[in-house]
Amino acid sequence: MKLFVRLLTLSCFLCMSLFLWACSSGHAKKAGGTGNTKENVDVDKFETLIADKDKVFLLDVRTPDEFEEEHIEGAIEIDFKERSFRDECLKKLPKDKVIAVYCRSGFRSSTASNILLEEGFNVVNLKGGITAWKEAGKPTVKQ
Repeated sequence: MKLFVRLLTLSCFLCMSLFLWACSSGHAKKAGGTGNTKENVDVDKFETLIADKDKVFLLDVRTPDEFEEEHIEGAIEIDFKERSFRDECLKKLPKDKVIAVYCRSGFRSSTASNILLEEGFNVVNLKGGITAWKEAGKPTVKQ
C-alpha cells in the first residue's frame, strides 16, 4: 500500500510538472502542422522585435478608447472584443510578417494570438501587455 501511494504521488508530480512545462509562457507554440508559431516575450525582447518594421507588424488588440488614450508608436488597433476581429485581421494583417501583439495586461493579446496562429500568422505576444511596457519605462504615444 505504501508503495502504491508513493508511485501515485510520483506520477501526479510528474504529470503536473509536464503540464506546467508545456503551459509555460516562454515556449513557442506551433499550430497543428502549419509551421506557424506563437511566442510570449518580455518587454525588452518585444522592443527589439518591433524595431524591425520590415519584418514585424505591430497590433494593439485593445478597444479604440484604450488605443486613443495611449499606445505603442507604430501600432494599428483591431479591437479583440468585436465580432469582426478575425475578419479584420485577415483583411489588414500581412502574412509575410511576424505579428507583434499586445493589449493592456496580456490576456486579450494571448487569446488573440491563438486566433492569429490558427489563421496562419506567426505571432509574438507581449507578456504583461502595455502595463508591463510602461512599468519598464518604455514610451507610448497618444492618438
